[in-house]
This record gives sequence, structure tokens and C-alpha cells, in this order.
Amino acid sequence: MVRFLISTLILVAAPAFADELSGTVIAFDRVDNIIVLDDKSVLKIPNPEIIPEGLVAGDTIAVEFKSDGDNGYGRFISIEKK
Repeated sequence: MVRFLISTLILVAAPAFADELSGTVIAFDRVDNIIVLDDKSVLKIPNPEIIPEGLVAGDTIAVEFKSDGDNGYGRFISIEKK
């Protein structure tokens, strides 16, 4: 019974973990809050307050986000310069 409860809690909690990607910024549109990384990932950031101040092409960043399954990026949690 205890194993079942622990297994159930793990399965329920697993989707709560955030995903992460990192890369070098090759383009940053400050007006539309779009970041393009060197692997051609295009990130449309709806909450610009998480974009590091002074972000420019050539910066290396780590992006933490909540996946939206097959629809790509769900919610962006943080962006950090490396």
C-alpha cells in the first residue's frame, strides 16, 4: 500500500518539473520579446520581466520553462545569463 502511494505521488508530481534549454543568442527583438538561439530555437517571451537586462546577441543563456507537450513551450519561468 505504501509503495502504491509513493508511486502515485511520483507520477503526479513528475509533470511539475520544469524543462531547461541553453544556447547562444543570435538575435534578440526587444520590441516583440523574441529570442533566437544558435540551435534555431525561437522563443516568444510573453513575460518580458524575466529577460535579463542588457541581453545582446552573443550572450549565452539558460532558459527554464514549462513544456506544453507537443505544442512546444508553455510558460517561461526564468532566463539567466551564463
